[in-house]
Formats: sequence, C-alpha cells, structure tokens
Amino acid sequence: MIFVSVTALLVSVRGQKFGKAFAIGYVGGFFFYVSQIEWISLYLGPVPLLALAILEGFFFALGMAAISRVWSWLESGKGSKLGVFRPAVIAFAVATLWTAREWVSTNLPYGGFPWSRLAMSQSESVFGKWVFYGGQALLTFLIVFVCAITISSFRQIKNRLRDSKKVAHSGRGPLWLMPESIIAGGLILVIILVPALTTLPKDAQAGSMVIAAVQGNANAGLFANPTPGSILRNHLQATAKIKSQPLGSKVELVVWPENASDINPLADAGAGNTIRRLVDDYLKVPLIFGTITKRGNALYNSSLLWKPGEGLTDWYDKKRPVPFAEYVPDHDFWYSLAPDLIGLISHGYTFGTRDGIFNVGTKKLGILICFEIAIDDISRDLVNSGATVILSQTNNSDFGRSDETFQQVAIAKLRAIETGRAVVNDSTVGVSAIFAPDGSTLAQLPTFEPGVMVTRVPLRTALTPAMVVGPAFDLAVNFLALAFMIFTGGWHKFKRRSA
Repeated sequence: MIFVSVTALLVSVRGQKFGKAFAIGYVGGFFFYVSQIEWISLYLGPVPLLALAILEGFFFALGMAAISRVWSWLESGKGSKLGVFRPAVIAFAVATLWTAREWVSTNLPYGGFPWSRLAMSQSESVFGKWVFYGGQALLTFLIVFVCAITISSFRQIKNRLRDSKKVAHSGRGPLWLMPESIIAGGLILVIILVPALTTLPKDAQAGSMVIAAVQGNANAGLFANPTPGSILRNHLQATAKIKSQPLGSKVELVVWPENASDINPLADAGAGNTIRRLVDDYLKVPLIFGTITKRGNALYNSSLLWKPGEGLTDWYDKKRPVPFAEYVPDHDFWYSLAPDLIGLISHGYTFGTRDGIFNVGTKKLGILICFEIAIDDISRDLVNSGATVILSQTNNSDFGRSDETFQQVAIAKLRAIETGRAVVNDSTVGVSAIFAPDGSTLAQLPTFEPGVMVTRVPLRTALTPAMVVGPAFDLAVNFLALAFMIFTGGWHKFKRRSA
C-alpha cells in the first residue's frame, strides 16, 4: 500500500503552486505520521503525538512543496528538451527530493526522528533486498522513483495522444510500445528483478557463536513503578530456561535486553552478588545486560559486559537518548510551554561516548540500545569498527500491544540485510527475534511471554555495498536536492522578472 499512498501524495501536489503544495503536503504528512506512531500517546496522551506529527508534517510539507516546484519546471517548456527521457528525469528529481527530506526528518532537530521512512515498509518484501546495495535511503529513493515515473509516463503518453488528431493512424502503435512506456517499464523491471535475482550472503566468515537471548516479560517502562528487583527477578527466572534448550549446553554468550536489571549491580551489593553468582556458577559464559548506571552526577542508559571470574569488563552507554523521553533538550524553554508534560520526565540521560564494541574472546560484538537500531550512523560505525554480529537490546514495555514493537523488529530485519550481520533483537516483552545476515528469521519469541532463544549465529566480516556507498549516497542525494531547489528557485525568479 505504500506505493499507492506515495502515488496519491505525488498526484495531489503535482502542478500546484508552492503554497498550495505546502498545505496539501502538511495534511498528508501529518496523517502519514499520526497513522503510524499512535503508540506515542499510550502513556503521555495525545499532546506528544500531535506535537511530533505537526513538526514532522512541517518537514514533509516543505519536501512536497519542493517536489511540486521542481516537477513543474521539468514539465515546462524547458523540460520538453528532455524528450522521451523526461519522465525518468522527473522521477529521479522527485525521488531525490523525497529521500533528502527523509534525511532531514531523521537527523533534525535534536537528532531527528528516525522512524516512518518508506523503506521500513518493505521488510517482508522482495524490495527489502535493495538495502543490501545502498541502505534504507536507496530503497526509499526507488519506491518514490517507481511511483513518480509511473505518474509522469502516463501523463506524457496521455498528452501525446491528445495532441495527435488521428491516434489510430499516427503510427505510434499500442501504448506499451511508446518510448515513454518502454523506458518506464524497463526501469521498473530492473528495480524488481535486481532484488528478485539477488541471493544475499549469510554464511559464516569468522566462525559462529551460540547466543542465548532472554525475554523476561517485565514491566520495565519509563513510567512504570514495579517492585524494586522484580524486573531483575523476571530475567533470572527466564534465564533458567536456557539449559532445557537443544543448544543450551553449548551457549557461549547470554544477552538480556535494555533495562533488564532495574537495580544497578555496580551500586547495589546485593544485585552485584546476584549477577556474579549467575555468571560464575550457573552460566559460566559472559552476560550482556542493560541497566541504568550513574557516574558522578551523570545518568546513563547502559549495557554491561560481565564475564565469569572477572566481573564487569566493558560497558556501552546509549549514544542517542530519545529526546522528550529519556532527556529534555532546551529544558527551560520547553518546560515554560508544557510544564505538566515536561515535568513527567524527572531525569535525563547523558549521551554516551564509548564505542559499542564488546570483545568476547576473539569475537567483536556490536552493541546498540533500543531506538538506535533506526539510526544509520550507529550501525555503520559498529560494522566499520569490526562488529561481526549486532546485539540490539530494547525495552518495548512503554508501548503495550501497539504496532511499535513490530515496526522496530522490521527495522532490525532490514539492518541485518543492510549490514550483512546477524542481528539479535532482544526485548523485555517482545518482539524478540534473531535474524541471519540475509534477513531470514533464525528464532522468534511471542510477545508478553518469558522465554529464551538459543541460536547458533554466523559471524561475518565482509562489508556490504551499503556499508561502503551508503554515506556517499546520502551526501549525493542531499547535494542534488539542494541543487534542484536552487536551480528551479532561480528559474522562477527569472521568469517573474521577465514577466
């Protein structure tokens, strides 16, 4: 349905002036976000949802207005010089502008909102394999390209038929033999065939690792008020299920999700002794788990690596806390506007600065926390730092039985294909799943049930094309979008002066 909705949005702004296209885009963008992220309102009510949709709708509207302006220029007399290639050029420009607007939305302001990208709709589609070649930005580009070239080709063919007084004797032949149809059909066919014929690599290059991922089914939300120690206890109880699994005796690493221990074992002797006995006497393999740590006056959302006989050997602090959930940027300003809402966020997490690589023996494990799975740069950094597998620890408790957890696990699946690394998406309440480097599901747990996934995971070192060209593609798209807007803006100014 994403192809239908994008086509409808593009048709609605084509040929409109900047102001009207902006207004139409604002309506479209607002509902585009509200329809997907209603889960934000579960605990905080409609205000945060509406505020975020209004902000993202503004960027969306700017993008649609820019698309309308560039499209109008390319359909003008100047654009007629492109001949039968005009639909393809229009589609290229429109896809460039849309993809650049997505980059802005996912990066600005305060780190952006890296959600609701068109690419994220294709995790279960053959088109999802395109992220292997260029990341999510490339897949978004191609989705828009297909929609735009279909619209533009149809319009150009329609105009040619209208201008011909005797269509039956024009010698043009059937519609599908017209040059515009052949070019558009050929490009769309390539976009379909490339992923359909692609076999994604998934074999182990650096050995394998038997990983046990634990889902404790704990109420570990930001605004939950559980009995102290109950979340830790839930994960201890679920961990006891490991030994009964077929590969339970061969486990080399145990992973718990984000916030799996509601008591910081570094500050509480009792919790520290519990973790030590678990790792030293029962598991006898390293444990990676999430908890909240404090160093000085700074509070961190952390992932700890605890080894048998050694204790804590490494840790990772979340680099990108979620604004207005895990911290409040420009606190005084926003508090003056919404004191009741901002007052609910009683503490703010500090941005982490440590790398996300944990060394277990000779194996390098990449660590990220929760929404970081949606941030391109973090996954790229892990792979470029040598990660052979990615462990994504998450806590979906705040979002209940909404779509959020299913959207997040879809992103994790695309990350596996994009990075060429197995991804262990371990949640407090689900969806917890392990994906092979080709995106196939190795294991999955039902939501809101305690359980474990014990799986042999392939470790890989090769870089996918997306890891090599992804940053350059982002840069090129943004520069091209800026060039399109400057050029057409100058053309409109020249046209007004001439008039």
